[in-house]
Amino acid sequence: MRFWRIDTPAQTMVLGSDGGMACCHYWGAPLPATTDLGTLVAAGMGGITGGMLDALPPLSLIPEARRSFPGQPGLVAFRDGLPLEPDWRLEGADEGDALVLRHAAPGLRLDVAIRAMDHGLIGLRARMTADAPITLHHLALALPLPAHLSELTELAGRWTREFQPVTSTLDHGARLRDARTGRSGHEHPPHLWLTTPGTTNTTGEAVALHYGWSGGHRMLVETLPEGRRQIQLGHCSGSERMPGTTFETAEIWLARGDAGLNSVAIPFQRAIRDALPPVRQPRPVHYNGWEAIYFRHDAAELADIAERAAALGAERLVLDDGWFGRRDDDTSSLGDWTIDPRKHPQGFKPLIDRLHALNMRFGLWFEPEMINENSDLHRDHPDWVLGPADQIRGRNQLHLDLSRDDVRDHLFGYIGGILDAWDIDYVKWDHNRLTPFPDAAQTRGVYALLDRLRAAHPKVEFESCASGGGRIDAGILTRCGRVWLSDSNDAVERLRIQHHAAMLLPACVTGSHVGPRDCHTSGRVLPMALRAWTAAQRHMGFEMDPRELTPDEADTLTRVTAWWKANRAWMMTGDIWRLDRPSGALAEMQLSADGRRLVIFAAQIDAPVALQPPLLRLTGLDPAARYRLRMIQHPLGHKSAVTALSAGDVVLEGAALMAQGVALPPAYPKTIAVIEGTQL
Repeated sequence: MRFWRIDTPAQTMVLGSDGGMACCHYWGAPLPATTDLGTLVAAGMGGITGGMLDALPPLSLIPEARRSFPGQPGLVAFRDGLPLEPDWRLEGADEGDALVLRHAAPGLRLDVAIRAMDHGLIGLRARMTADAPITLHHLALALPLPAHLSELTELAGRWTREFQPVTSTLDHGARLRDARTGRSGHEHPPHLWLTTPGTTNTTGEAVALHYGWSGGHRMLVETLPEGRRQIQLGHCSGSERMPGTTFETAEIWLARGDAGLNSVAIPFQRAIRDALPPVRQPRPVHYNGWEAIYFRHDAAELADIAERAAALGAERLVLDDGWFGRRDDDTSSLGDWTIDPRKHPQGFKPLIDRLHALNMRFGLWFEPEMINENSDLHRDHPDWVLGPADQIRGRNQLHLDLSRDDVRDHLFGYIGGILDAWDIDYVKWDHNRLTPFPDAAQTRGVYALLDRLRAAHPKVEFESCASGGGRIDAGILTRCGRVWLSDSNDAVERLRIQHHAAMLLPACVTGSHVGPRDCHTSGRVLPMALRAWTAAQRHMGFEMDPRELTPDEADTLTRVTAWWKANRAWMMTGDIWRLDRPSGALAEMQLSADGRRLVIFAAQIDAPVALQPPLLRLTGLDPAARYRLRMIQHPLGHKSAVTALSAGDVVLEGAALMAQGVALPPAYPKTIAVIEGTQL
């Protein structure tokens, strides 16, 4: 028996092979370097008496049906119409920057790469090659799950309500999620975590897994009859639509911690931040005019809006849908990436000149993967559509087949031509319908087009938008430096969405905008203080019509924007620590990379159960250091209710702030407190 171990400060993984497919025998808390791996593995193996099998089949990295494994296999494939059940043998192991376990079977090769990553993460991926074409249904890597991690939390959602956690208790049976929408999805983004019962943001053991792929994933959590558990992750089933000779999984990222959900969230935030492409620094305040003008583009109106946005503090204007073809609504012109001369008779020159005079940059919206039937492109190339002619439309549009070289060449020429012709430093890349079927080649085509455009235009930033947060994962985030988290600009919904998304996303990548007073997606009317401070928790922007603002609203927004600009340098490189609060309230702390600056956002969303909120306990501080806290935004509430923090500065040691915390004043619903802190 041969063993290998992967160590990070947060976790250890032990792998072994007796000559067949390698297995993960241990994945958990860090082990001493002196641990005898043979004894460890032997001590963890059980036996069966009176069962259906005389011995426990191993849980291989890719579970094998041919070895009487009683659970779901990790490989389902066919050759000449017959099931493929390889007899994998371990050929060797390469131990460099990553451990690569090399397996072979007649006509097949399989490499599994495992690496220790920065920030305590572990990464795994698999690559299978065949001598002759085979048909793949699914290929997934599997890991054992210890029984004490009995609560599974997945992320679910829909349009304007992304990143909603759903928790279930693992018992018997299996939980399968096969995300077949052709993108990461509002419905089930590829991120999940498992915890011990009672785990909070700050206490308890947790592991988290992320599948870095933008084309839909397959997750299986299964309790086997004898009590063992496995989790599998891979591309969604059936997404490799054509026979082939090379197949790969995306990389799975694993985090583990003993200090609650923050101990797995912050490593992911840091890893995502490290993986991002270069972007303009400092991060500019955005203005996107979609909810101000929609498809109505008028040069004088845009100039007026730009001047007002600049006065509020905006530094980049992103012109959204409606500038191309004859795009007066969502029924036409997708694919016709030429400027509409009716709306922009001189091209973008007048607008760009005005923006430069205002010291603003210019960004532009595209939806490259889509086509309207009412478009010149569709009339010329109906064969470029992905899927059958009778498929159900979505938002009056169809998908282009980006697995085709000629389609990608066409898009590169037209999009690249726009970027060459005008001073554009930002592209909002949208994706507003599902694919007609899952297709891994389509996702690879999207990646190839993005990579080619980025190489040709290295100073242009790209944002991933997919009807809001429908495509957010580590695969797209190596190519896009910002995501549009949701089409909801409702501050109440945004607070929840971005709070839960912080299990994966750092502040710098998360776009958050101040929406209209009368929210276009919920109908709520919310105070400017809540709307502005919610946007100021991430990469800040505006999306309302600035002409609707009252003087008081404009003053509040200008003040908060100036505060964000003064603090963005450290906030965009810091960590988001989620704080434990009762139902109906949300709080988080952003802590600078050096630990010397912090800001706390504490929102009261619903009416509190208790008149006096529980003490706000902080986390992640130096216990021996002293901190000064100052409330810079007071929540609306009973004027007679005064706490030490609402009356003035509070200076305490980190140990006291984490053990006891500080009292917040009682607050009305839909209000927010903002507290700055510095280490003395």
